[in-house]
Amino acid sequence: MECRIGCAACCIAPSISSAIPGMPNGKPTGVRCIQLTSDNKCNLFNHKDRPAVCSSLKASHEMCGDSNDSAFLYLSELERITSNS
Repeated sequence: MECRIGCAACCIAPSISSAIPGMPNGKPTGVRCIQLTSDNKCNLFNHKDRPAVCSSLKASHEMCGDSNDSAFLYLSELERITSNS
């Protein structure tokens, strides 16, 4: 599955604990990554400074669902579950 262009759920919904250029302390849950462009594309895609956690995410029907809203719901719930563990 390919990413839906402009979705960016994986760049907003989950927290990222590693440093991101412009966000040295990572990114909290639900906060838009500073590296997202105005049309929700990643400035760091295929760049060496892209966090490993971002590079490891791969689009799948389970994670992305059939819509951007589905992806946000799935990733938000996953974040909630993992942060309560």
